[in-house]
Amino acid sequence: MSISNLNIRPATEKDEETVYNMICDLEDRELDRESFNNVFHSNLALDRIRYIIAELDGEAVGMGSCHTQLLLHHVCVVAEIQEMYVSPQHRSKQIGKALVETLIDFAKSKKAQQIEVTSNNVRENAHRFYQKEGFKKSHVKMVMYF
Repeated sequence: MSISNLNIRPATEKDEETVYNMICDLEDRELDRESFNNVFHSNLALDRIRYIIAELDGEAVGMGSCHTQLLLHHVCVVAEIQEMYVSPQHRSKQIGKALVETLIDFAKSKKAQQIEVTSNNVRENAHRFYQKEGFKKSHVKMVMYF
């Protein structure tokens, strides 16, 4: 299939099951469904957050999300890609590139001055992908779990 068959659209409440399955696959674990639903529906209602769905011939094959916020240390709006997923059988078809471009357009529409992405250390293919799309390694993220 070619990229001409690709449609990227905002996610809606009807995409809950699709997005849930994609995020579980991305995280390689089953997430608590009730908690997921609460977060998904809460975020859908926020203008500063966008979920998008990539479809090939009407079949959902990927998704992405972008959050925007005002940050003091940047003194401006900063966007961050929070999640991005393309089904394994549809990778290397420019779908990820189209998702990133759409998320960048959303960030710009919110007057963001930059867009960031964080990717787990083990996702080396994702790191290469983001670097190919113009992202630069510039920070170290540290996490503390409670």
